[in-house]
Amino acid sequence: MARRNLVLLVPIFGFLLAGSLCGCGHKDNLSAGPQVPVVRVSAPIQRQVTDYDYFDGRTDAVDYVEMRARVTGYLDKINFQPGKEVKKGELLFQIDPRPYKAQLDQTESQVLLNQANLKLALANLARARQIAQTPGAVSQEELDKAAAEAASAEAAVKSAKANVESAALNFKFTEVISPITGIAGRNLLTVGNLVIQDSTLLTTIVSVDPMYAYFDVDERTMLRVQKLIREGKVISLEKAEKDKSKIPMQFGLADEGDDYPHEGVLDFVNNQIDISTGTIQVRAILANPLLGDSDSRLLTPGLFLRVRIPIGKPHQALLVPQAALGTDQGVKFLYVVNDKKVVEYRPVNLGAQQADSLQVVEPVKIVRTKEGVRQAQAAEQGEDSLRPSDRIIVGGLQRVRSGMTVDPKAAADARK
Repeated sequence: MARRNLVLLVPIFGFLLAGSLCGCGHKDNLSAGPQVPVVRVSAPIQRQVTDYDYFDGRTDAVDYVEMRARVTGYLDKINFQPGKEVKKGELLFQIDPRPYKAQLDQTESQVLLNQANLKLALANLARARQIAQTPGAVSQEELDKAAAEAASAEAAVKSAKANVESAALNFKFTEVISPITGIAGRNLLTVGNLVIQDSTLLTTIVSVDPMYAYFDVDERTMLRVQKLIREGKVISLEKAEKDKSKIPMQFGLADEGDDYPHEGVLDFVNNQIDISTGTIQVRAILANPLLGDSDSRLLTPGLFLRVRIPIGKPHQALLVPQAALGTDQGVKFLYVVNDKKVVEYRPVNLGAQQADSLQVVEPVKIVRTKEGVRQAQAAEQGEDSLRPSDRIIVGGLQRVRSGMTVDPKAAADARK
């Protein structure tokens, strides 16, 4: 009987032991609690910055010439290499000059003939006047006729000389000369083709140094800059020209990433806004010298540019990584970890974007309430939403929210 009772007690004891072990395990899990998320934090960077506005632009030649012949004739010679630089006054094309040389010779001969006629007419007039001193020897009609013939001969000489000048110009125009220094395009006709006066396009030439850069400024930016000009924080182009100073700009090419290593000077703002785009055209002048000992240059007309214009003078600012910024219904904010390791919501205003993936942020006034942090109203006295000593969360914003307790790690340590 005792043995039977012992057999019955063994499963019961085992069941109680198992329950006890399960209870102990559950207690251990509760004591561990939920895991606190680790976040990367960093202090805002404080340094002197310059605010910039950014635009896209295109280069354009200062001078652009379409070369057309000023006389009609057959193309005789091509004296330049397409795609290479030509100098001002250099001979580019030669049109067959023989017809125009013959015309010039003919007009020069006509001048000699008319000069001979003039000499005879003047001699006849002189004799008529001398004879007219004897009363009744020459009638007044004959005297007037001799004077008219002399005047007509003189006019014929002048007309012939004008024809010589015209023929000389046509003969000269058989040589097509470059009016500027620049890069010549390809020849659009080959030797032997007929060239029509003022119609046939022979080639194009574009100047290369200096060069223009055109870009469009949107209406909001224009109004903001005008306000800064009225406040004396930015100099206008008119005042810069009057003071013989310059407004600088920087630009970068399509293959230069976020760098703006080249400089130019603003020189023109258009007189009206394009109503179809809501922008106003602005122009800068860019130097484009030869690169080293080569015959190549940095810029070509029509090249895409990234343009950066400084707005105002350098000033101290707070900068944060762009990845640290969040957006809540159009309001930009940062998450800051306070001394109690609790995440706080901090609204900020954005300044100018920097080339090193940093963003200038401007603190706003905030008020602390039971519900959390909110932006101060106009009549409220608050505190700055961001200070240089704050610890901002720079990574993993999706895993945190305001009021959460976190384990902050310096950005460099958190990557280990």
